[in-house]
Order: sequence, then C-alpha cells, then structure tokens
Amino acid sequence: MFAPFKEYLEEELFKRFDLRSRSIPPGLESNVSERGKNPATIQSWCYQCSQLRKVRYSYIDAGETAQVFNSVIYPAHHYDIPLLGVDFLSFGKKKILVVMDFQPLFRDRAYLDKYIEPMREIRDKYNELAQNLEMKFYDANQYFSKYLLFAKTDSETVVNRLFPAYQEYIELYWQMLENAEPLTEAKDIQRIVEAQKEYDQYSAERDPAHGLFSSYFGAEWSEKFLYEFLFEDASPLAISSGRK
Repeated sequence: MFAPFKEYLEEELFKRFDLRSRSIPPGLESNVSERGKNPATIQSWCYQCSQLRKVRYSYIDAGETAQVFNSVIYPAHHYDIPLLGVDFLSFGKKKILVVMDFQPLFRDRAYLDKYIEPMREIRDKYNELAQNLEMKFYDANQYFSKYLLFAKTDSETVVNRLFPAYQEYIELYWQMLENAEPLTEAKDIQRIVEAQKEYDQYSAERDPAHGLFSSYFGAEWSEKFLYEFLFEDASPLAISSGRK
C-alpha cells in the first residue's frame, strides 16, 4: 500500500542530494518472519549527506495483514530545523493509521513561527487527515507540531489525499532546508546535538512499534533494531529499565 510513498522519497532524495550509504548494523537491514498469518519481511535503508546526517526508512510487508512505512530524516547538526517524521500503518484495508510531521526540537515561539507555521496552509488543505486523535504513547506537546497529519483513514484516501499531502510536506521540507542558515557557533551546534539525542531517547522509550516488531521478529532482534538503528543515540539501559 505504501510502496509509492517509499519510492517517491527515494527519488526525491537521490535527485536532490549527494547521498552516501550509512551503515546499518549487520542483521538489522532486513529480516523475514513466518510467525503471522502471512510471512512478513522488513527492509531498511539508511543514507547521509552534508545537509542530512541520517535518513532512515523501513518497510514491513506482510501482505494484506500489515503494511508499514516508517521514516525519520535528521538534519545535520549545523541546522536547527525540525526532523521529518513519517509513520504509515495499514492492518487490512479498513484499519489504516497515518502520521506525518515536522517534529520540532524546541518549543519557543520564534522557533515555532519560523519552522512550524509554514505547514499550516498544507495542513488546512488536507484537514480530513488531521483528526485530533488521542496520542496513547506520546505527549503531543513534545516533538509534535500542531499541524501534523494524524488520522485513521481508508485506502482510497491514502491514494487520493494522503499521497499529494505527503508530496507537499516533503517539498516544503526541502525548501526549509535550502533556506536554513547553517549554525557556526560551537555552543549552538552542541545544542542541536543534545536536542536530537533527547529526541532519540524519548522516542525509543515510547515507540509503540516495538511491540509490532517483537510480534513478528522476536524481542531480542526488535530491541537491537530499536536502539542500534532506529534511535541509535538513545541509551539502551534507559530503554530496558523503562520496559520492566
């Protein structure tokens, strides 16, 4: 279901940036599960370039049982722009959840006006994809913007509304990156380093996808996938203790 989204992102990335492969720990780049009703495969890709320190995306294909596309783009540490987060999940044609956002690193008014307000026009255009659903695992006031796309929807809407919204959000993100002023002060760059680390820690401790990964690929593999690839700057000890 979400293969066109993955392909569009890949085309955009390779067209616009001088990408280099970023290493994925051995054994985490792909896996196959026979546990569910349908066999499930997961594949992951990771790249970097001068503007983007980490571009990662993963796809789970379990046929009609599950289709999942997840991606996070981390700007280089000399940019203070938000992260770009995508999480599209389909469990059959009628159970589809979509999340997409520019995930702010800071909450001060100047930052939000500069990087979040530009999203408003697109979000308003696709208002049916912004359903104000309750966040069960996350605090909506941390690392999410008020203009995120967050909806339970159907396959027809995925094709006709989500895909064009996705393209517009990505195009806006590229514009934002192109217009961003590189940071030059060491203290300002260090502030971004710490903010991105804190994002990884927060996300690793709360990511609901860990249960999905575990159900298909086992707890041990999923734990490694979570903090050695998805959120590699998170502390494993903090994650483990948080789950006990």
